Amino acid sequence: MLIVRYFFALTLIVLGQACNSGDPQNQKKDKTSSTASIKKEVLQNPLEKPANVLARTYCTGCHLYPEPQLLDKATWETVLPRMGHFFGIYADTTRAGLIEGGRAGEIVERGNIFPKDPTIDTLIFNKIKAFYLDEAPAQLPEASTKEIKEGLSYFKLHKPASKTKNPMHLMVKIIGKNQWYISDVGRSSFAIMDNQFKVQRTASSPEGTVWVHQGNEHTFALVIGTFNPTDMDLGFVMRLPNAPGEPTKIIAKNLQRPVHMDMGDLDGDGLEDMVIAEYGKNTGSLAWWKQDPSGNFQKFMLRNKPGATKAYIRDLNNNGKKDIIALFGQGDEGIFVYHNQGNGKFAEEPVLRFPPTYGSSYFELFDFNGDGKEDIIYTAGDNADYDPIVKAYHGIRIFLNDGTNHFKETFFYPLNGAYKAVASDFDNDGDIDIAAISFFPDYEKSPEESFVFLENKGEMNFEAQTFPESSDGRWMAMDVGDMDGDGDQDILLGSMIFGTDHTRFFEKWSAGTLPFVWLENTSNK
Repeated sequence: MLIVRYFFALTLIVLGQACNSGDPQNQKKDKTSSTASIKKEVLQNPLEKPANVLARTYCTGCHLYPEPQLLDKATWETVLPRMGHFFGIYADTTRAGLIEGGRAGEIVERGNIFPKDPTIDTLIFNKIKAFYLDEAPAQLPEASTKEIKEGLSYFKLHKPASKTKNPMHLMVKIIGKNQWYISDVGRSSFAIMDNQFKVQRTASSPEGTVWVHQGNEHTFALVIGTFNPTDMDLGFVMRLPNAPGEPTKIIAKNLQRPVHMDMGDLDGDGLEDMVIAEYGKNTGSLAWWKQDPSGNFQKFMLRNKPGATKAYIRDLNNNGKKDIIALFGQGDEGIFVYHNQGNGKFAEEPVLRFPPTYGSSYFELFDFNGDGKEDIIYTAGDNADYDPIVKAYHGIRIFLNDGTNHFKETFFYPLNGAYKAVASDFDNDGDIDIAAISFFPDYEKSPEESFVFLENKGEMNFEAQTFPESSDGRWMAMDVGDMDGDGDQDILLGSMIFGTDHTRFFEKWSAGTLPFVWLENTSNK
């Protein structure tokens, strides 16, 4: 999602109350007593400590330490004042100016996100700020150049007969042969289309449907409620009718900008429960929702922090109990496993952590090496918090499972602004290929990064390909599935013309752009 992320949103937790919110069973303490002792000693005599020590102490309360070299000096000048807000330092604004009115503001106030009084000495904060500005480079290193071949070896491009002005597609999802869902947040529409791009059914969806889950008996749609960054809780889950005349039922509401959901039996009672990722803004959460025999759902908190991006229900250790694995952005970026302890209890374990500059955008589980254990494919590339800059560490990563659900990075493909990557044997040759989209490619030097197909040439050596019209859309949404029933995996893309990076492409898009395309897989033909 294009969601403004405050990189240091939870830094104040070292001293404030925010880290104490949520379910106590999921709160994490320092891993070793020596680490806690060092922090305690620094906090007792902070002004006597070097700036780098202060930075590591105060900036690691709830996220991985961001090295100054991860951003350029100009970007740190934008980011650092926002850090001060969460310490109660409002040098560039007022506290009231940061808090929305109404219910959204009440939610932020309850979370004590912006302290009324400073929780850190201004001299300490200025010392940390000066450290970052002194150590940051004037410019980040240029990303490595790569060759992207124009033309797709195994796909045929299908596009609508005419272009569309300002499409804002949050989601495309393949239902099956000749049917797929599409959601346009700008037009508040939710529709089913066929492979000839004709609308079969349509319905109003306020501010956009972001995910569809096809359950055992019903299909469920997750509605974000409001696209713009806010702490308002207008999102909901609706159960779609199975037949004409059957009513639509709201089964969960008051969600803070939810972006993903999954369903499965989490408590062993034979009923499908839900896990919902509420991205939010300054507040948000990850929670599981227990279904009772009447079809009603009750919410149980797993992690009371913003940035929940994706969450999947899986039995990760094959003990017969469904666990949850989730990706968080928004400051404390990482992948967390919630081990099912039984009786509705879960134990949180962070299995991967990423600096808050990464812009974690997507992950999926996939067995890359055929050992029966699910590995992780992950993308970093959300670049919406300030004027986008090229980051050499943006891209696609693969983390292999060691058999105990601990993961090690074994592959990296640099892709500026990477937003989603899906692994599959697209060309049916026995190895794994990757389809990926970028919402923030380097439009000046490499606009073809917008969509990349990585064909595996053997032993994880990839040839990058794209289609000639790839920069005629700005691809926010992608799904993979068999759209034409011929047994291979097709690719569906949806475009969103939105952003703060007003490149030369916006002028072209303003006259009309590709709203969606179908890349038909021809490997079986």
